[in-house]
Amino acid sequence: MKLLFVSLGCDKNLVDTEYMLGLLGKEGFSFTDDEREADVIVINTCCFINDAKEESIQTILEMAEYKDAGTCRALLVTGCLAQRYQQEIRKEIPQVDAVLGTNSYEEVTAAVQEALKGHAFELYRPLSGLPKPSAKRSLTTGGHYAHLKIAEGCDKHCSYCIIPKIRGNYRSVPMEELLAQARELAEAGVKELILVAQETTLYGVDLYGEKSLHRLLNALEELPGIRWIRILYCYPEEIYEELIQTIKHSKKICHYLDMPIQHVSNRILQRMGRRTTQEELTDRICSLRQEIPDITLRTTVICGFPGETEEDHEALMYFLNEMEFDRLGAFTYSPEEDTPAAGFSDQISQEQKETWQEEVMELQQEIIFDKNETMAGAELWVMVEGKVEQEHAYVGRTYRDAPDIDGYVFIHTEEELMSGDFVKVRITGAYEYDLIGEVVTP
Repeated sequence: MKLLFVSLGCDKNLVDTEYMLGLLGKEGFSFTDDEREADVIVINTCCFINDAKEESIQTILEMAEYKDAGTCRALLVTGCLAQRYQQEIRKEIPQVDAVLGTNSYEEVTAAVQEALKGHAFELYRPLSGLPKPSAKRSLTTGGHYAHLKIAEGCDKHCSYCIIPKIRGNYRSVPMEELLAQARELAEAGVKELILVAQETTLYGVDLYGEKSLHRLLNALEELPGIRWIRILYCYPEEIYEELIQTIKHSKKICHYLDMPIQHVSNRILQRMGRRTTQEELTDRICSLRQEIPDITLRTTVICGFPGETEEDHEALMYFLNEMEFDRLGAFTYSPEEDTPAAGFSDQISQEQKETWQEEVMELQQEIIFDKNETMAGAELWVMVEGKVEQEHAYVGRTYRDAPDIDGYVFIHTEEELMSGDFVKVRITGAYEYDLIGEVVTP
């Protein structure tokens, strides 16, 4: 019985996928990446923004063709789109046999078994508590790095965001469970742990009555085998002094922080439901760089939020030029059903959104190019990701780069390296977003 699994969306969704793969593998399913061979197809969907929603729907429709052709015996849909549009999926795409909500993925084996019997299966557990999968994750990241999801849901309720309605309120994973997961990952050869959640900075507030991310980090640092610990999705207003000092003095926590700001115009931030001001953002960035001079700061911004003016956009451009973020992603605003912002009357045209997005990314490209030029001569530890075909070169990442979203270092060497190896590299040049280097001979 061969199974094809399609995972869409963010790295938090990927963690759910890896648990489902572990559960299905435990039951004896073999896996294929060829939809023509699959007896069962499972799609873990995303619907965070409109593009993600469209990708999920299109993927379901494409896989439904194999159900019509008779090669696929069971088609399952899980994840965010399944949670949000369960009735529409069953009504509009009758080829779908089973639908699982975001808090029910541990029942994927039962869903597959019922679907293979010809029984419709739906399960939407309340968005409280956490799934308790009875199998180890099946890693899809190559084995040398893995994401550790430390919490589920979000309490922020930003005016543009649907996440609280499809993932629930913020629920931290108990620290002892996270340490057990991390220990298993380290024993399996994982060298980099990437901490993820809708918001990592609030970890532990619901369980321990106070922010406890620094306590979790200190405990993770004691695990043998782990070389790097990386933190993503830190809301700027929730970054606190104990966390900063823990990062500063750690030997394993990367001096890297992903801190989505979304905008800097105080008027737009207020309409977004964000809880910071431009002045507070400036103070936070400056204090982080003062405490940790070699810190790499990544952020994201939204272009074309309802009511945004040319003046607001220029304020954003000026701020980004002044702050010079090391890494940045810019997204056009996507009006999502059932969010307050979707009902705002002063929506921005798609053409204007894309124009502003292009301007932001052009500015960021200039900033990155200038920053990369200053890296010449620097010596950095690099985790090898793979070999460049037909060349004496490898591709890897420094502490400054998270997988799949940031840049790479292209390493020229005659040595034979393996994925997951750490090598000291001297930077010799740069592309637009990537660096070039050579192995430093001891």
